[in-house]
Amino acid sequence: MTPTHLPGRVAIPSLPTVLDAFNTAPADDARALLLACLRSVRWAERLAAHRPYPDVDSLLAASDEAAYDLTPGDLAGALAAETLPVLPEGVYGAAYTALNAAHAAYEAKFGHVFVICLDDVPPEETLDHVLAAIRSRLTNDPEEERVLTAEELRRLAKGRLVRALRGARNCATSPNGTALGK
Repeated sequence: MTPTHLPGRVAIPSLPTVLDAFNTAPADDARALLLACLRSVRWAERLAAHRPYPDVDSLLAASDEAAYDLTPGDLAGALAAETLPVLPEGVYGAAYTALNAAHAAYEAKFGHVFVICLDDVPPEETLDHVLAAIRSRLTNDPEEERVLTAEELRRLAKGRLVRALRGARNCATSPNGTALGK
């Protein structure tokens, strides 16, 4: 039996991705996913309202743009919901004491928790990185720190959003552009 020739090209339907699910989810569900990435109602509503996104890069660019547009009040609300960075287990008690003291000094000076994106930091360097960053940023004036804090929140939101979309594999990329799931 000879194979039958099909004229033209045959379209093979693509499988739905996590981005497809995000784009078509009810607005409340999309906002809930976004609020898990950054506790800013303005940011989440803006991203949810501009769906559908053609690809993950477009969503991440919109995430950055919305984060850059947050007001000081929006940042304060997002910061109020942040928690301290998770450190690897097995760190010495003295290091935790130093870290707790540094966090307390930071909060006393700036009035909010210290936030830092640790996505590119190897786990074994996390504690040193956090301590050095807190100590360095304690020398900032409040306006300098507001700008740095907003940037760290933007980076945190972007990383969390990428991790939430990681199941898309073939279309999601990390903040540094590498394909996820590889």
